[in-house]
Amino acid sequence: MRLSRRSFGIGLAAAALAAEPSFAGAPDGPLPQTVAELVRFANAPFPYDGAKPGDGSDFLDTTGPDGRVGHTSPRGGIYYADETYSDSRVLVALPAGFELRRRAAIVVFFHGNNATLQRDVIGRQRILDQFAASHLNAALIAPQFAVDALDSSAGRFWLKGAFAGFMSEAATALARLWGARSVRGTFAGLPIILVAYSGGYDPAAYALTVGGVGRRMAGVILMDALVDEADKFTSWIAASRRSAFFFSAYSEASEDGNEAVMRRLAARGIPYSSAPPARLGPGSVVFLATEGVSHDDYMTSAWVADPLTWLLDRVTGFPRYPHS
Repeated sequence: MRLSRRSFGIGLAAAALAAEPSFAGAPDGPLPQTVAELVRFANAPFPYDGAKPGDGSDFLDTTGPDGRVGHTSPRGGIYYADETYSDSRVLVALPAGFELRRRAAIVVFFHGNNATLQRDVIGRQRILDQFAASHLNAALIAPQFAVDALDSSAGRFWLKGAFAGFMSEAATALARLWGARSVRGTFAGLPIILVAYSGGYDPAAYALTVGGVGRRMAGVILMDALVDEADKFTSWIAASRRSAFFFSAYSEASEDGNEAVMRRLAARGIPYSSAPPARLGPGSVVFLATEGVSHDDYMTSAWVADPLTWLLDRVTGFPRYPHS
């Protein structure tokens, strides 16, 4: 499913052009126009019928009277696999101006609860628009997690090495979008900037600690997302702060989780900042408190409008392509 540049914003959610991805020929120089597709991945977070971390119990733990299997979410109740945990689509995008011959990155976005890729990630939160507006020389990848549900489950990303497998498949999808099989290896080695909003904290925590991408992780951005897994985030910061950056902005919704990580860092003697950053690069560890901000609107209106663009503008180490 290919999405045209003219369809950016809310219209993009409705104006999808039915077309299978193909190796149509790589551009000679910068990409002339933004290209985006919704692609089904074999290594997507869902479907998933394995165990939950911690107690090892089955993720699909219930069967309805009609034989449908489902998962019991602590907040959302029973969700059935065929409705909520069967969408393996991933948003894959390259912005106009992107040039693979220059240093590049891959921005990976993990959405929160009650979300779908088209309605919320592309439409309501304008993630694709905000990403393109930064002019960062990067690709964008965003998988679908639980569909429109009160559930933060990471699915396959709970498994050791699963995120690395997902990123390997992403390299193939990006090479296809670029138009040349020969560049798959280049995409497979690009640094990763992981952005997680709200319930995206759970897959983010596991991607960082068991995901298997190692030093490819160049930075982490949490948007009102640090609500749990404080030990995992603390451990990653302690191990990676010299080679990557960490940024977490928060409202009252995730204040407790952020403060828990800050206390753990302080106990280890690891410094951090609480001021809006002028730059985000290796060594940056930032916790930014925001007051009077709606959690539901955090991806579009937080301490600034379009906060994802604001943050990507401050990421160091990667070139920007010219404004059109």
